[in-house]
Amino acid sequence: MEWLNEILLIPSAVQAVLVICLICAIGMALGKLHMRGISLGVTFVFFAGILAGWAGLRLDPDVLNYAESFGLVLFVYALGLQVGPGFVSSFRSGGAAYNGLALGLVVLGTVMALVTVWVSGVSLPDMMGVLCGATTNTPALGAAQQTLKQMGQSASGPALSCAVTYPLGLVGVILALMVAGRLMKLKRFTGGNDNADEAFITSFQVCNPAIYGKTLHELAQLGERRFVVSRLWRAGKVILPNGQTRFEEGDRILVITHQKDVDRLTLFFGRRDTTDWNKRNIDWNKIDSKLVSQRIIITRHEINGRHLGTLHLRNRYGVNVSRVQRSGIQLVATPDLVLRMGDRVTVVGAPEAIGKVADELGNAVKHLDEPNLVTIFIGIVLGLALGSLPFHIPGMSFPVKLGLAGGPIIMGILIGAYGPRLHMVAYTTTSANLMLRSLGLSMYLACLGLDAGRDFFTTVMSPAALVWLTSGFLITIVPVLVMAVVSVKVFHKDFAATAGMICGAMANPIALDYANSQLPGDKASVAYATVYPLCMFARVIIAQVIIMCLA
Repeated sequence: MEWLNEILLIPSAVQAVLVICLICAIGMALGKLHMRGISLGVTFVFFAGILAGWAGLRLDPDVLNYAESFGLVLFVYALGLQVGPGFVSSFRSGGAAYNGLALGLVVLGTVMALVTVWVSGVSLPDMMGVLCGATTNTPALGAAQQTLKQMGQSASGPALSCAVTYPLGLVGVILALMVAGRLMKLKRFTGGNDNADEAFITSFQVCNPAIYGKTLHELAQLGERRFVVSRLWRAGKVILPNGQTRFEEGDRILVITHQKDVDRLTLFFGRRDTTDWNKRNIDWNKIDSKLVSQRIIITRHEINGRHLGTLHLRNRYGVNVSRVQRSGIQLVATPDLVLRMGDRVTVVGAPEAIGKVADELGNAVKHLDEPNLVTIFIGIVLGLALGSLPFHIPGMSFPVKLGLAGGPIIMGILIGAYGPRLHMVAYTTTSANLMLRSLGLSMYLACLGLDAGRDFFTTVMSPAALVWLTSGFLITIVPVLVMAVVSVKVFHKDFAATAGMICGAMANPIALDYANSQLPGDKASVAYATVYPLCMFARVIIAQVIIMCLA
């Protein structure tokens, strides 16, 4: 058994890998257990790490710090890549409102912490640790500790109070979301559509005399409304329209546009049909016998980053591109739409022409199975560089940095959203991205638990810990419940996106993982990434300013 003691107890690279993997395996196995249909999932990795640290397992500090940092970087960067394509449209359609709500949550929690200092007599440095633990924000803790050291004060108090309140901070957000869902009688995180770029399919009867005899090209130039005419029915025959097609009275057209533009387009064309074209079970090839509708996947690197209009598919092959599916979202196929690897392009036309389009775009699914690791590693390097960039704020004696979490997630968002414009292949399959995120998050939580477990139970049994735990739990629960109700009931926001907003404002990836497990799609992840950078930066600044002004 000497060899077993050697690889488990003597700090080394092998011991670190073995212990971290063992903790992750045990925690992930426990995460599959459900109580009344509810599971904390990857949260159990953190608890397994705490137990391992309390039991006496010790890793080399440098190796532990490296594994924790790398896991966090891997998780947030992969998350940024995933939500990047939908981030810009989300920020444009509702991001400002979500950031306002998230900042309201940050301010409410901070005010509660300051009131608790005045009421309970807890020292301000200790309460800042409680606030950082309750909001699971280690960058803010580091900023507070650095400020205390520069002021010649001890920085051990905030670290200890943060370690005590951190577990409840992780779990508290999940519990608060459960309670909020029950209070608002929401069995699942469902709601409306907040995405401004989502394609909406409808049909119109042309009965507006003002457009009789006008070509499709002329109509497209008359306003800012974006639409694509996919099919035209006239006198019982189907026509594949192009820019020179002239509209006549009685024409029936199939249009892909944005839902917000439907009412204006109804006035534009004349009358809207009652047919529901947005059902999932529509067989588009049975609508008419002459045209075929096929979804083609872009897998050729040469197409990545090009505008749809520059391909001239309509002129060259006589086909119409009606919509483009990206990250689960149907986009209107406008000429200025930037195409990227993995896009699924819906093409309408003759079978022979569609075959030629498929050859040009690639349509080879196996090419997508190989992730572009060059983009991943370059993005991580750029993200770490951005996180280390100092921001000098007037009145403060030292700069503020985005850190290991802020820099990589912002860079992941930028590359995911704009990488194709620079011909960077940022596409990864859903399974590959999920594996990167899960691997990074589990490593981060295992190391965090090991680090906090050493003195965790001893500190929890101390008298001061009771005040820390109570105040920390309230700082976690109350702002989340208040802002969840305000977001859904007052601002009528989608509950799935609200959950993601709350997780981002609380810097809680575990709660985000729980929210994602309760709903299809990535609305929660997009909202998380929308508010996370600003809220993280705000908490770092607030922690430093409070210490400098009040300590």
